[in-house]
Amino acid sequence: MNPTDDNKVALVIGAGDATGGAIARRFAREGYTACLTRRSADKLQPLIDQIHADGGRAFGYGSDARKEEEVVALFDRIEAEHGPVEVLVFNIGANVPSSILDETARKYFKVWEMACFSGFLNGREAARRMLPRGRGTILFTGATAALRGAANFAAFAGAKHALRALAQSMARELGPKNIHVAHVVVDGAIDTEFIRTQFPERYALKEQDGILNPEHIAENYWYLHQQPRDAWTFELDLRPYMERW
Repeated sequence: MNPTDDNKVALVIGAGDATGGAIARRFAREGYTACLTRRSADKLQPLIDQIHADGGRAFGYGSDARKEEEVVALFDRIEAEHGPVEVLVFNIGANVPSSILDETARKYFKVWEMACFSGFLNGREAARRMLPRGRGTILFTGATAALRGAANFAAFAGAKHALRALAQSMARELGPKNIHVAHVVVDGAIDTEFIRTQFPERYALKEQDGILNPEHIAENYWYLHQQPRDAWTFELDLRPYMERW
């Protein structure tokens, strides 16, 4: 196909089975071409098939978001084959708890690479392409750890704090140039298979709307993208009504 400005792309870095997948489906329903990444492209096929079945367009890519050369090549390929990246959603988590006494340098660094450094690489490449066009949206998925560090979450909190600071800096630099950068704090358990199997007592709260529905999270990402620029939101926090905070 010949990409044109009419064929807008929403690129979701970390399109998993829950939040990332729901965001991809939400933008695809609005006519965006959903480009999806995970470390293994094969794991994206069910999501791609679902988007196609719903009448949307989706393409999957296996890519390591921590590798600069892979990130640059990914953006180049997507824009050449599908069209301009109008929306970047960075949705990599890397939540690996550990006591500070047992934490290793290798794992601490890996968590930072996944949750922060890869956000920088993808955010930079998106900005480089959006700036000449004078438009675009960059959305970073944050967590409670972006605001406060809990016991046993030193690596994750450090990375998420840094990601939030990156988003703030980018928003201040790029906002006046008509690029909307926002940070979403997701505070609470999400309706996933992991929560269902590992935390059944928490999952039981689903019937009371006590855990986050990925589809409802995705609706807020679409809302951020659609905001008029005279009333842009930088930070949006999402949590169930019963969540302590």
